[in-house]
Amino acid sequence: MDKKLFAELVESMTEMGEIARGERAPSREFHVDSTDVKRIRAATNLSQVKFARLIAVEVGTLRNWEQGRREPTGPAKALLGVIEREPEAAIRALR
Repeated sequence: MDKKLFAELVESMTEMGEIARGERAPSREFHVDSTDVKRIRAATNLSQVKFARLIAVEVGTLRNWEQGRREPTGPAKALLGVIEREPEAAIRALR
């Protein structure tokens, strides 16, 4: 490995440790709003199995989202946003 790149990597890891210990503020932070998947699904009056099939995800994935173990991302999060705003139209379009 290039010595300069290695030095940059070591410096980054040192900074990461300082941030983790609270000795340094992060240069940027990313906050992701949690999606209330259970509430969105409940508004559709669909079971977990039917809702998971509708949005083409595994039931286990949907359960992880609903129980807060995982967050939907990318296209799934966008689709959930559409369903939240226009549930009837989204369900018609997805069926």
